[in-house]
Amino acid sequence: MRLLLRLIASPRVQVLAWAAALAAAQALAKEAPDAQPAGQAGKPPAAEQLPGDSWVRLATDPKGRPLGLQTAIVRYQNADASVEVDLIGAIHVGDLAYYRALNRRFGQYDALLYELVAPEGTVVQPGRGTSNGSAVGALQNGMKGILELEHQLERVDYTKPNFVHADMSPDDFQKSMTDRGEGFLQLYFKMLGSGIAAQSKMAVEGKSADADILMALFSQNRANKLKIAMAKQLCEMGSMLSALGGEQGSTLITERNRIALQVMKREIAEGKTRLGVFYGAGHLEDMDQRLREEHKLRPVSVEWLTAWDLTK
Repeated sequence: MRLLLRLIASPRVQVLAWAAALAAAQALAKEAPDAQPAGQAGKPPAAEQLPGDSWVRLATDPKGRPLGLQTAIVRYQNADASVEVDLIGAIHVGDLAYYRALNRRFGQYDALLYELVAPEGTVVQPGRGTSNGSAVGALQNGMKGILELEHQLERVDYTKPNFVHADMSPDDFQKSMTDRGEGFLQLYFKMLGSGIAAQSKMAVEGKSADADILMALFSQNRANKLKIAMAKQLCEMGSMLSALGGEQGSTLITERNRIALQVMKREIAEGKTRLGVFYGAGHLEDMDQRLREEHKLRPVSVEWLTAWDLTK
């Protein structure tokens, strides 16, 4: 037990756990600085522009100085361009400007599908935040405070009439895990193993996550230095949740994505032609594959939205 507590207390494992929690849980009035187009509608983006296995990236200036942690928004169309679907990568704690930009964007859709493991009919009240009663909630609230960020559930307006719940209920989630023989500890250590592999790769390349975090803790600009260190970790660990996909999949990724895209199909059948799917960035590699293979949609444009401004 003592060994486990020391392991959990280490900065490296805390970063890994935080990155997993961000993916598992659930800017200001100017458009141009927040969204950076990387393709044109109707013309498939180049392969190198697509997010691949990481829907978050660290934007830098020509000298390599960090500018921001960004999340991808990829637009898909059917063959005759009569239906458009945007996959919108979510970071669950971010700058106020990030959530204001998202709220403006969300109003453009006929239906905005969102993730939240909650009973059907749950209404997310404005500013409700997340409880410290769960490990994920406590972790997110802790990072929100340390990094001087905002929480998604406090700043996204879920009361808009075009918002559509597209996730499991807690009972369905638990049943799926039981049917699959999964447990939270099993999922955690599976992601942790993937994260440690990423850390090993960074060590070979001469990068030290622990050193970055330690230096940030003693910096006068601690919040921004920690944000930069954490942003690098998130980008390096883009494949962490890929360990929960693959042929066997998992409840956390595969089954929840399946439900979300079933809701998307239903909304399209009801006549909706412009849809957004707002899900944690760790879900979207699997969703991208499903949209292409199962729903015959193709990517036509890519944008990157700044979730954390790292220039302060």
